[in-house]
Amino acid sequence: MSGKDMVNNPDHYNAGSIEVITAIDDWNLGFCLGNAVKYIARADHKGKKLEDLKKARWYLNHEIEKLEKE
Repeated sequence: MSGKDMVNNPDHYNAGSIEVITAIDDWNLGFCLGNAVKYIARADHKGKKLEDLKKARWYLNHEIEKLEKE
C-alpha cells in the first residue's frame, strides 16, 4: 500500500496553486455550481475530460432549471 492519500489529496485535486474546494468555498457557490466548477477544473487531470465536462454541464443545467422556476 502506498503512502498516497487518494481520498484527501489525489493528484487531480492539486493541479494548480489552490485546491478547487478552496475557491468553491470562498465564492460561496453552493452544491450545483460548486460541482460544475469542480468538474471543469479537474477535467484535464483525470483522464476522462469529455465525461467530466458533461457532468459539469448537467450541474449547470440543473442550476439553470431551478432559477427558471423561481
